[in-house]
Amino acid sequence: MLSILKRLRCITLDITGTLIAYKGDLGDSYCLAVQLAGKPCPSYKSVDEGFKVAYAELAKKHPCFGFADKIPNYVWWKICVRDSFVKAGYEYDDETFENIFSRIYATFGSAVPYRIFPDAIPFLRWLRQRDVMVGLVSNAEYRYRDMILPALGLNQGSEWDFGVFSGLEGVEKPDPRIFEIALKKAGNVAPEAALHIGDSLRNDYLAARGVGMQALLLDRFKTADAFDWRKSGAIVLPDLIATKEWLTSEVLK
Repeated sequence: MLSILKRLRCITLDITGTLIAYKGDLGDSYCLAVQLAGKPCPSYKSVDEGFKVAYAELAKKHPCFGFADKIPNYVWWKICVRDSFVKAGYEYDDETFENIFSRIYATFGSAVPYRIFPDAIPFLRWLRQRDVMVGLVSNAEYRYRDMILPALGLNQGSEWDFGVFSGLEGVEKPDPRIFEIALKKAGNVAPEAALHIGDSLRNDYLAARGVGMQALLLDRFKTADAFDWRKSGAIVLPDLIATKEWLTSEVLK
């Protein structure tokens, strides 16, 4: 009998919702930037809702943070943030908006709005100590790799080996190509010798399974969706401590 871990050469992980999470609501950070610019704070909820719509629309029009259209990251986010406020019913003159946006952009390029799950670093180091290649596969922009993750203590070379970020690769989950890129970066690992861990049935579980990888989902927030995840046949675990136990359990093969 072999443990599941012994059959794996590579484990890839999603980032947000899997290794890290937002502190509070996005609207909090946006409204704080408005207050610091000396303007009355909009409704947190309306800004939150406005952002969801603005982000979805812009991501559809210019996916992967404007990768194909060569839109600079700063410009992409400026369009998104301005539209978020407009949809929430707030418009600012150019000078005021520049002040607000520069604060928001700096904040979300730092560790400030994020928290790291306490089991994340121990789990990643534990894998690497067992010669398992660790990759990150995320629909995220370049600042995750260069600024946000290092600021949170998630460093390439000590916690993870390679990353596949949609803003840098021009392809995003659930496109199977993002997982094919990951397998190649891992040293052309066979899909069946790789496992992906995430928190979205469509983006993580089904997309990874679609290229022949093994997959499991984390239900860190006790979401109602987890019932459907299990129903569809997905392995669903509460956290990375439970994942470690699952990986070291013995299976007949």
